[in-house]
Amino acid sequence: MRTALPVLLTVFLVAVFFSSQARAVNPRDFGAVGDGVADDTEALQRAVNETQTGRVYFPKGIYRITNTIIIPIKERGPVNLDGAGGGARVVMAGPGPAFRFIGNHTGTAAPSSFDPVVSEVERTPCVGAIDIVGAHPEADGIEFTGTVQPTVRGVQVRKVRHGLLFSGRNRNIIVEGSHIYNCSGIGVFFDHVNLHQANIADNHISYCKAGGIRLIGGEVRDLQITGNDIEYNYDLEAEASADVWIDVADGSVEEGAIAGNTIQARVSPNGANIRFEAPVKPEARGRAGLWTISGNLIGSQATNIHLKNTTGVAVSGNHIYTGAENAIYLEGARHIVVSGNSLDQDHNRGKDLANGIRIENCEGVLLQGNLLNDACAGDDARGGAVSVLNSRETLIAACQIFEPRHCGIFIENSRNTSVTDCQILDRTAGGTMRAAVEVTGTNPGVFIRDILYHEGNKGGIVAPEGAVLQDNLRAE
Repeated sequence: MRTALPVLLTVFLVAVFFSSQARAVNPRDFGAVGDGVADDTEALQRAVNETQTGRVYFPKGIYRITNTIIIPIKERGPVNLDGAGGGARVVMAGPGPAFRFIGNHTGTAAPSSFDPVVSEVERTPCVGAIDIVGAHPEADGIEFTGTVQPTVRGVQVRKVRHGLLFSGRNRNIIVEGSHIYNCSGIGVFFDHVNLHQANIADNHISYCKAGGIRLIGGEVRDLQITGNDIEYNYDLEAEASADVWIDVADGSVEEGAIAGNTIQARVSPNGANIRFEAPVKPEARGRAGLWTISGNLIGSQATNIHLKNTTGVAVSGNHIYTGAENAIYLEGARHIVVSGNSLDQDHNRGKDLANGIRIENCEGVLLQGNLLNDACAGDDARGGAVSVLNSRETLIAACQIFEPRHCGIFIENSRNTSVTDCQILDRTAGGTMRAAVEVTGTNPGVFIRDILYHEGNKGGIVAPEGAVLQDNLRAE
């Protein structure tokens, strides 16, 4: 009996699998050829229109289409597009998305805001185990608009303009275990979307020229980007590039996390691995903040992390490397915490990369417990491993800064700046660091205390009268 149970269970599961496949409609039953030559658009649309169970199963084949397959969820109910893994390929040979899911949700994510028809009929449109390939310069992968609980799992989208496109109002998105690759535009694109609760997890999103994950405008809350490999999303011919790009021209993007990802690219014009942009005035329409960037491996771009006019962001526990211009650039940002990051650059020594932290026109920045080496943000005249420029209420504490170029910490025209409990050392023979801390310009409220530094040609503390210096130590 013990031997028979696993066998019976296997037979039962196989029977259930084939039974479920039998209940799904097959585009071939509606005339699809699946040879990659014939136009199967009409057959695929009929399969979607006539499914009674909501399941459309694509057996192995290449299904060429020339127009978007429209899936009106209100009329069709929940629809699940499923395929035979990589063996089921849809080639989009026309402009627009291969599949467009259209829902009618107008509420929030709260259960009380759901129209009963939406809640019962339009829930959870799914796409899985299908390969979508573009064969037109304006072909896209999949678009969701007005949907609730859309799920993309185990899908490959490649050689399209935009891989996954979310527009209009959407709620409770899951994108996981998928490959979005080699797009002329954006891998995962949130286009002025009204969105609450989206999880993008365990995906491979690479070689998308206009951004791996990019959000433009709209109103977004609760966006989680975790455990992905987001790489080489750049364009050498564009004005700017980024792997993860949050561009809040209007609306607001708040409450999110970028955690546990590998994010790297190649140095490109105005390029960043992670970029947040918002309008200049934080009180104006266009807010970005309340985010964490934690536990990622981030590297190989002009700037690794660029936070522009953002408010309330914590950057912690990352390893950040190969920032040709900056490792971290805080520009017009407010209330930012940068803590416990490793910016070790031993593998880049001698490559003349910047790898520094630049804090410019900011207010309320805490830089604590970070390690930097072989870094500079700026140049010989105005720069250090950490540069604080035209900012106020900056606290730099318990950092280790080794082998900085020019100086360890450079402060210029900044108000209420504290530097405490740091080690700023050039441990190389004949080191060239001219100062551990250099303060220049007008800087009311500068406080420098408990700094361990080298004397002489390896740098001391250069500060004007009025700066408070206490208990600073010369290294042995």
